[in-house]
Amino acid sequence: MTTPGLLLAPALSKGFRFVIMDVNHTEGDRVIELNAPEDLYDIAALLRDPERYVVESIWSRATGEQAAIASTSRLHNIAGKYTGKDDPVMLARVQKDFPATGEILAPYALGPYVAGGMRGSHNMPLMPLPLNSDTSYFDGPPMISCAAFAMHQGRLTEASDAFAHPFWDTVRGQVADKALAMRRQGFFGAAMLPMGELEYTGIMEKL
Repeated sequence: MTTPGLLLAPALSKGFRFVIMDVNHTEGDRVIELNAPEDLYDIAALLRDPERYVVESIWSRATGEQAAIASTSRLHNIAGKYTGKDDPVMLARVQKDFPATGEILAPYALGPYVAGGMRGSHNMPLMPLPLNSDTSYFDGPPMISCAAFAMHQGRLTEASDAFAHPFWDTVRGQVADKALAMRRQGFFGAAMLPMGELEYTGIMEKL
């Protein structure tokens, strides 16, 4: 819905291979490879559960080149208790045989609810922010920033701040409204993560 290049660019029309990891399997890497578009419903069935299944990498089926990679380890799964924040990083390639820069950025206008916020234990909307932004409301909201580089004569240029454009000010206002609405629920229901996902274990000790 955000990538017209899938219709307009021949290389993109051949689709992509998704490598999806089960991060609850701590004995070793457990991954499954699925192809879009034909396996789209299977990909959706896994990714609807972001606490367990995450995209590890994406590959072009037209060229075999890597389109994206993300860090996937989850500290509390590895150690069995809270040992630090799970703050992932992702690299994505854009232009030519890959989605355009605007197509990569477009989904972040949604402000999806993600695990994060105060003590890493609440669902809050993901806010796209300029580089080096400070945290603010309720230890959040969960933040994403984007440094965009071009390749010139084999070297990366200086970073461009993709979320510093004035367009994203409107998005940030909408995400703030979503954050306030969720926080009105306090600790109840969807406002706080389920027991197994809480980064702090005080509730389990109370039980």
